[in-house]
Amino acid sequence: MANKQHFFSMRCRYSLLPLAMVAALCACKGGHAHEDEHEAEEIAAESGHKHSPDDIILEPEKAKAAGVETSTVRRGAFQDVIQTGGSLLAASCDETTIVATVSGVVSHARHTSEGMEIGRGTVIYYISSDKLQDGDPARRARIDYLAAKREYDRSLPLVKEKIVSEKDFAAIQAEYETARLAYEAVSKNISAKGVAIVSPVSGYMKACMVKDGDYVEMGAPLMVVTKNQHFYLRAEVPMRHYSMLSKITSAKFRTQYSDAVIDLSSVNGKLMSSGKSAVSTSSYVPVTFQLDNRGDIMPGSYAEVFLIVGERSDVVSVPTSALTEEQGVYYVYLHEGGHTYHKQEVRLGATDGEYTEITDGLKGGESVVTKGAINVKLAAASNAIPAHNHNH
Repeated sequence: MANKQHFFSMRCRYSLLPLAMVAALCACKGGHAHEDEHEAEEIAAESGHKHSPDDIILEPEKAKAAGVETSTVRRGAFQDVIQTGGSLLAASCDETTIVATVSGVVSHARHTSEGMEIGRGTVIYYISSDKLQDGDPARRARIDYLAAKREYDRSLPLVKEKIVSEKDFAAIQAEYETARLAYEAVSKNISAKGVAIVSPVSGYMKACMVKDGDYVEMGAPLMVVTKNQHFYLRAEVPMRHYSMLSKITSAKFRTQYSDAVIDLSSVNGKLMSSGKSAVSTSSYVPVTFQLDNRGDIMPGSYAEVFLIVGERSDVVSVPTSALTEEQGVYYVYLHEGGHTYHKQEVRLGATDGEYTEITDGLKGGESVVTKGAINVKLAAASNAIPAHNHNH
């Protein structure tokens, strides 16, 4: 009689709860575990609540705390893409090469490293020729200038008196102007350490071509400074897609150091060019886009590129974050309502990095976990572990 009253008491208290929760509550009572579990099954059966063995139980409070979010799958437009690899390069219009204005031995004005910020007018190097056979070019330029000026000043009144011919005076004047320009080019940057080499632009050091003690000729490259305002996205497209190049309108990409997918439309991107022929040593055709640097893109990094070549309608797709993978098979988690979820195998089609086409497994209208799918997967694993063992 006591057991019967206990049974009816449990039925009244737990008749609205799912089987898994009732079983768990009964197990916590201690004592006759088998009898409690049997009573829980009878209560659930009488309440009309049915559970599949594959159901995943995750309470709403825990789901919210784990960041689980769901959305309803809809049929709609989907972008066709060519998925390939590429790289991000600094735009050539943003780069400036600093060259030697005189010949001589290089010494650094300060410690430098790639990526350091450089202001316009900053002294980067000194070039000195004091100990070289030809001497300091800055001093030679001054000597040549002063000599040419003296000759020019002497000839100026003589040409008016026809003592010096117009032809001879023109040659003297040309020599003077040449010497003046050469001297003015180096005189403003002359110091005790030699001729100072300054940066003509503001930016960041991309590459340094010399080290202390190197001898350079006039015009030799010393450093490359980049403004980092623009980038090129260079995608390498397999030749089998050559016929599709004319259909490319835009692209999305994901860098190797981030999971975020960047749409070129969000960074003022535009198609610059698509190769009309492949390099002899490669079976890929380059396609280049220009984009603005928004501050979180690293030049020289590799990227996964999704070239947009068109659009299809009536396609079932889900956010890529909704997918989980096990041994090469992909799954999504369906929200059945309340605290119940179900694991659903799906087959994948194309992807644009953000959304993935589902060719089999979903029809549209399902409620799918789009964020926190990994937490639902962990909940499924914990549900598979027995709550307690019966040792007899």
